Amino acid sequence: MKKKLLSGLVAAALLGTMALPVAAQNLAIVNGKAVPKERAEVLKQQVERSGRPITPEIENQIKEEVIAREIFMQEAQKRGLEASADYKAQMELARQTILIRELFADYQKSSPVTDAEIQAEYDKFVAANAGKEYKASHILVEKEDEAKAIIASLKKGGKFEDIAKKQSKDPGSGARGGDLDWASPSSYVPEFTEALVKLEKGKTTQAPVKSQFGWHVIRLDDVREAQLPKLDEVKPQIAQQLQQQKLIKFQEDLRAKAKVE
Repeated sequence: MKKKLLSGLVAAALLGTMALPVAAQNLAIVNGKAVPKERAEVLKQQVERSGRPITPEIENQIKEEVIAREIFMQEAQKRGLEASADYKAQMELARQTILIRELFADYQKSSPVTDAEIQAEYDKFVAANAGKEYKASHILVEKEDEAKAIIASLKKGGKFEDIAKKQSKDPGSGARGGDLDWASPSSYVPEFTEALVKLEKGKTTQAPVKSQFGWHVIRLDDVREAQLPKLDEVKPQIAQQLQQQKLIKFQEDLRAKAKVE
């Protein structure tokens, strides 16, 4: 009797041990249906990709979300919604979206941006932006006579910053006394640039400068060599930009090769 009882207990223990790995694979049992842990893992990966850390609180929220989805899915299936035309159409769109996303991810994985490509793009940026930077101030008005009056006032000792704050039609620089900060001369409209680069440091234009925005009185405050960021400072942005360009080219090539009738 003891032997039989002992054998039964051992068998039960062994069965329990064998069942553990199966139970461990499930997050929960909802209405008798197992909910696999993989569903929670997929959601965890999405949260991680968004940059949020997986805390115990977040992990619990994910578990509750997975269980809630299973409950709602079971109810939808009970009502026969899987057979509806609308559901099938949306599922097809979702399938396409996921598959296309996987295609683009696979392409980016197999065609990564190289350090040589990043260096070449950085060199192009340096070549296009190297040279002088100008720190300028200006007063913008609507009429030439207003600009001439301002120049006359400056010659009599008027303070540029005060006049800019009171009269400039450029709301951004006007509030700062006309200050446009450091910039490449090419960042301005041609008429402004042409007048600016002719000025000596500390000097103001002796005649109003007309542009599409109105009439300018311009002062050159300082000049320096262009302050460009180091490669390491902009490498992630360049890599992202090149990756996007590659992906667009990949998409364009596929469309060009496709036979569409």
